[in-house]
Amino acid sequence: MTSKKTIIYTVLLITGVLVLLNFLSNKFFFRLDLTEDKRYTLSDATKDILENLEEPVTVTAYFSENLPTEYDKVRRDFKELLVEYSTLSGGMLVYEFINPLENEETEKQAVQAGVMQQQIPSREKDEIKLQKAFTGAVIQMGEDEEVIPVIESGTGMEYKLSTSIKKLSVTDKPLVGFLRGHGEPSIRQMQQVLYELEILYQVERVTLTDSTTALDKYHTVAIIAPADSFPSSHISQINDYLKRGGRLFIALDRVDADLNNNPMGYSVNTGLENWLSSLGIQVNNNFVIDETCVPVSVQMQQGPFVVTQQIQFPYFPLITNFEDHPISSGLEQVVFQFVSSINYSGDTSLVFTPLIKTSENSGTQPSTTYFNLQKEWTENDFPLSNLTLAAALEGSINNSVNTKLVVVGDGSFPVGGGEGRQNQINPDNVSLMVNSIDWLSDDTGLIDLRTKGVTNRPLDELEDSKRTFLKYLNFLLPILLIVIYGIFRTQRRQTLRIKRMEEGYVQ
Repeated sequence: MTSKKTIIYTVLLITGVLVLLNFLSNKFFFRLDLTEDKRYTLSDATKDILENLEEPVTVTAYFSENLPTEYDKVRRDFKELLVEYSTLSGGMLVYEFINPLENEETEKQAVQAGVMQQQIPSREKDEIKLQKAFTGAVIQMGEDEEVIPVIESGTGMEYKLSTSIKKLSVTDKPLVGFLRGHGEPSIRQMQQVLYELEILYQVERVTLTDSTTALDKYHTVAIIAPADSFPSSHISQINDYLKRGGRLFIALDRVDADLNNNPMGYSVNTGLENWLSSLGIQVNNNFVIDETCVPVSVQMQQGPFVVTQQIQFPYFPLITNFEDHPISSGLEQVVFQFVSSINYSGDTSLVFTPLIKTSENSGTQPSTTYFNLQKEWTENDFPLSNLTLAAALEGSINNSVNTKLVVVGDGSFPVGGGEGRQNQINPDNVSLMVNSIDWLSDDTGLIDLRTKGVTNRPLDELEDSKRTFLKYLNFLLPILLIVIYGIFRTQRRQTLRIKRMEEGYVQ
């Protein structure tokens, strides 16, 4: 009888605890995050956005039902994220889930809203079939809205949702000017950068004239890959803008090359490099090479045939050496193409910070170098290390009020397309430029969120011993845990069996 009462009390206690936990879970949100990059912990930027909402936000999530496991997990993760957002916003964010495939009207509604229809593979009776699916969302604030056409798993989920809300909630956006008129690439070639910048800023093209105040309305001015010479009057305006406390982002091509025709390097002279030198910043007239680099496709003659081969090209360094600075902290891989090294010999009272450096095995080549695509590179070609490729300078620059300046030794790193260059920009290249604009504009809130999460950690970059250890750990650990559990159960049963054999044992 006592045993029966104990069971009843235990069941009632467990039920009560579950009810209490369910009640508390609706009032408070808690998640234990043991991941290295804290991917399940909301960033401070997200918390700040949600806690400062002045208008209600409605999130309409269009998710198909009965999706394969990996897509259904995305739905669950997104719903959990929305629960947390709603809690932190104090109820200012509300959400609903709609199955677009419930009927033709809801499907039409999702498509018209801008949610992308996908064809995803699913298994049915041992056959792989394509299944129509929607995994997107529409975020609304007042009469304005932002669309996430496709929601994917990972840390990008938080970034897309938070930046969409931020974009809707920011009303008075600072002006950022992109300088034109000196052979700079068009903004169309920097669409990925532009998309990120327009979350916080209003971006405009600016062309210098005889006016001495043409730049004053811009909080930050970006000068990207100029190819033509700057008139002295333009240099003077840029200098005066900096003296008055203006912020400058300069991505400068000091050297360049055309791999499609005559594979020779050449210098690029615009006059901007001379002005930077007067500030103590030397963008050197050289090509930086690095043993850690990205491959390029080249056509080679093999007998009567022309074949395309992938070769390592040290002139396109793959950079993983970043300073712990708001601009560069969190970046993982930046790809430069024909980059030059940077030195500083200016006023020591200013704060000069190398943001990005080469690896331990790097070197330089003169600007007039010939590109031998069949060259066999050796360790002797990389005698240098930790060459600065991008840097920040802050303080009273050139007798100005306190201001900031960022210089990168590759003008085209945020540009997509062009001869011999990649069409799709490396994500961290975009982050490098946008982070720089944020830092220059004194708005670093989204930097941590933008670079949150590990996106690339290739095993082939690990040491052989560590890679071997991880390999065997991954294989043996589950087996070891099962063996330990089996030993524990065996000993527990043996102990219980001995107790039962003892005189006077009562269960």
